[in-house]
Amino acid sequence: MKNTLSRLYKKDKLTMITAYDALFAKIFDDIVDIILVGDSLNMSFFGESDTLSATLEQMIYHTKAVCNGAKKAYIVTDMPFGTYNTPQKALESAIKIYKETKADAVKLEGGAEKADTIKLLTDNAIAVVGHIGLMPQFSRSEGGYKVKGKDEFEKEKLLNDAKAIEEAGAVMLVIEGVKEEVAKEITESVSIPTIGIGAGRYTKGQVLVWSDMLGFFNEFKPKFVRRYLNGAEIVKSAVRKFKDDIISGKFPDEEEIY
Repeated sequence: MKNTLSRLYKKDKLTMITAYDALFAKIFDDIVDIILVGDSLNMSFFGESDTLSATLEQMIYHTKAVCNGAKKAYIVTDMPFGTYNTPQKALESAIKIYKETKADAVKLEGGAEKADTIKLLTDNAIAVVGHIGLMPQFSRSEGGYKVKGKDEFEKEKLLNDAKAIEEAGAVMLVIEGVKEEVAKEITESVSIPTIGIGAGRYTKGQVLVWSDMLGFFNEFKPKFVRRYLNGAEIVKSAVRKFKDDIISGKFPDEEEIY
């Protein structure tokens, strides 16, 4: 059965994971509640140093693939950098995503300053997931990836951002790179589900990038990532065995030929 907002709201805890293609989306589909087609694909899938050069066309292409593989999970698509500078541009970008994919919602980064944009989208039947705290699309302007909520000023700003996003009509809120006690306070201050990534234990759900969680991305490992598989080494070992079998003449054998 397809996960809808009403079904998600009834759950005590939510599991979100990224996916960029039909193959992994299908694998994750029976297990997770939400699949995020994240602009993180620009780093883990495309090899760039940040998310900023991801395009709307890329996001639509990968969202189509994910929707082909996942039939149950709630699908959220990141709106890439530069596609929601103004409310009108955001509406045009989101309409394009909705028309060309089967995404259930779009996600955009920003706090209270994005409230008007979120309201315009929701007024036009587009579900929006907010994203506050550490925002990857701001990494270049902020000089890196910085944890938020370290002082009273930052805490109050985050609380105000969360409330503004909820009031604008967002259906969910991602909180990234925020001190645990602040993320807890944010979660308690809003009625929409919060999804944490590096935001401690008290959000309604958690999200990780699949290639981080499964050990395929080894450039660096954020503190908040728990690796559940040493995927890169497992795959390398299998490919080495494949190569060895070719060199030794063991592959293909009599059962593998016509």
